[in-house]
Amino acid sequence: MKISLNADRNKNLFAFRGLITIIDSRRGHLLKLIIQIPALNEEATLARTISDLPKKIKGIDEIEVLVINDGSTDNTVEVARDSGADHLVNFTKTQGLARAFQAGLDACLKLGADIIVNTDADNQYEGSDIEKLARPILEGKADIVVGDRVIKDLKHFSPLKKFLQLTGSWVVRNLSGTDIPDATSGFRAYSRSAAMKLNIISEFTYTLETVIQAGKKRMMITHVPIRAYKVERQSRLFKNTYNYIKRSAISLLRIYTMYEPLKVFFYIGFLLSSIGIFLFLRFLWFYFFTSGGGGHVQSLLFGITFLVVGVQIFLIGLVSDLIASNRKLLEQVLLRLKSKDLDGTQLVEIHNLKSSNPKTKREKN
Repeated sequence: MKISLNADRNKNLFAFRGLITIIDSRRGHLLKLIIQIPALNEEATLARTISDLPKKIKGIDEIEVLVINDGSTDNTVEVARDSGADHLVNFTKTQGLARAFQAGLDACLKLGADIIVNTDADNQYEGSDIEKLARPILEGKADIVVGDRVIKDLKHFSPLKKFLQLTGSWVVRNLSGTDIPDATSGFRAYSRSAAMKLNIISEFTYTLETVIQAGKKRMMITHVPIRAYKVERQSRLFKNTYNYIKRSAISLLRIYTMYEPLKVFFYIGFLLSSIGIFLFLRFLWFYFFTSGGGGHVQSLLFGITFLVVGVQIFLIGLVSDLIASNRKLLEQVLLRLKSKDLDGTQLVEIHNLKSSNPKTKREKN
């Protein structure tokens, strides 16, 4: 793949924020799409998920399947191999969805993917909708495409679940500055450029963090409607609704603070300082206009305390903002290291399932 700013050449052009990525077919470059599937004990549904994936998409030369086995204790690996998956990233111990997702991105990049689609192993998404996800990237209209389940129309979602999903997506939209209506959807497509820029910090889930990162890093992110089906088994990501809300809120606060530390600490410092000023003014009122402030010394002490703490938090915000600037520089360095690493050592160990199992059930004709 060549990268150039010359858009006059007669080749397939993909625009990424003013940068033109040129796919030169005369030099034998094939446009590759890799579908990655994080899986944890999914032997019951993985085969059906893989069989439903598209074999051909207009504009795509190669379609491959990568399964990330997140420490499964059942026959997930054997099912992946027998069902025709092309590659496997295998964790002997469960790492969590976020780390499994990041490992999948790293593996897909190493395998030369131009577009990466992430789907779930529980077969809740319609495989044929992958073309809808890939199309905006193929047309140069987006770096990331999120599948919108149209939450309000899902009959198998309870009213409470719909409310929580819609409220959470509203919060993410406001924090990220994007217009994604379904922020928790795991059915997504990423351009190679976007995948290289993403750095997952959360150990809970990648869905919220990637949307916020996309917004803060000025990536082109859009959404398309997709079909979603009911999943019979319980979620393996969280124990109950309260646990999900708590962990999601912590993740959002942590991620947003990482990208907007000055704003977060300023608001906290401003609130505490305002309380301190109010208490201090209250003491002055009683001191000058009533009984000389007797019996109201507590207002003075608490006011000064809140005011000092508020100023200190604001100063912490300034330092955090400087650290955030340094983080941006480190991310640029990491991006360069990733680019260099793709020509050398593998980021993760990838097993080629085709070489060990030439007879597969998934035809690619």
